[in-house]
Amino acid sequence: MRGNTLKGLLFASPWLIGFFGLTLYPILLSGYYGFTEFNVFQPPKFVGMDNYVELFHDDLFWKSLRNTCYITLIGTPINLIFAIFIAMLLNMKVKGMKIYRTVFYMPTIVPLAASTLLWIWILNGQYGLLNNILTKLGFYAPSWLGDPAYTKPSLIIIGVWAVGNVIVIFLASLQDVPVSLYESAEIDGANFFKKFLHITLPSISPIILFQLILQVINGFQYFTQAYFIIGSSGGLNNSLIGGTENSLLFYAIYLYHNAFLYLKMGKASAMAWLMFLIIGFVTWVIFRISKKWVTYGGE
Repeated sequence: MRGNTLKGLLFASPWLIGFFGLTLYPILLSGYYGFTEFNVFQPPKFVGMDNYVELFHDDLFWKSLRNTCYITLIGTPINLIFAIFIAMLLNMKVKGMKIYRTVFYMPTIVPLAASTLLWIWILNGQYGLLNNILTKLGFYAPSWLGDPAYTKPSLIIIGVWAVGNVIVIFLASLQDVPVSLYESAEIDGANFFKKFLHITLPSISPIILFQLILQVINGFQYFTQAYFIIGSSGGLNNSLIGGTENSLLFYAIYLYHNAFLYLKMGKASAMAWLMFLIIGFVTWVIFRISKKWVTYGGE
C-alpha cells in the first residue's frame, strides 16, 4: 500500500512541485508582503496595516475600483445577453450554418494583443473605420478612445466582439435541451417568448451561472485591452497612466503600476489580496442568489 502511495506521489510530483513552488508559495508570500514596505532591491520592512490604510486614502485606488466595477457590472450582462442571442440564432436549422458558426467563433482565435490593436484603428476618432461609417450616415462620430465618456463603452464593444467561446458553450447547452419540451409547449399553445422564458432559460441556467462567474472574475482582472490602448496613446511614457482622465485606469493596471513602475511591492500585494477578497465575496453572493433561478437536471 505504501509503495503504491509513493509511486502515486512520484507521478504527481511535477504538478505538486509546480503547485507548491509556483502557486501556493507566491500566494502566501504576497500575503506577507502586503504588510511590508518592499521595493525588491532591499529586504522587506514590516509596516503592519500601513499599505491597506494608504490604499483607502488613495484616490487612484478608488478610481481604478470604480472603473473595474463599471466594466464588470455593465459589460458582463451585455456579453451574456449577446452570447445567448447569437447562440439561439446559430441553433436554427439554416443552410450554411457551419459557416456562420465559424465566423462568430473566429475572433476568439485572434491573439488578444493583435485584436486590440485592430480595434484601436477601428475606433480612432479621426480616421477610424467606425467613425467614417457614422459620418457618412449622418450620425455623431465621437472620440471613442479619447473621450472619457466613451472609453469604457469602447472596451465593452471590443469585449462583445470576442465572445465566440461563450457563444459556443451556450450553443452546446441549447442543443442539449430536450425537443419534447418544446413540442409539449407548442401543443399547449405557448409562443416563442414563453418557450424561451419557461423552457430555454431554466434548461441552460447552470451554464449561465458558470459563464456569469467566469465573466465576473475576468472583469475584475481586466487588463490587456486597456493596457494596449493606454500604450498606443503614449500613456505609459508620461503621467497619463490611466488614459484620458484615468478613465482606463483599471484595478489590475494600477496594481501593475505599483508593482513594476513604482516598485511598491507591498502596496501591490495588498491590492492583490483585496481583489481576492472582493472576487471571493461577489462569487459567494452569486452562488447564494443562484439558488433562486438556477435549476439542475432532476429538479
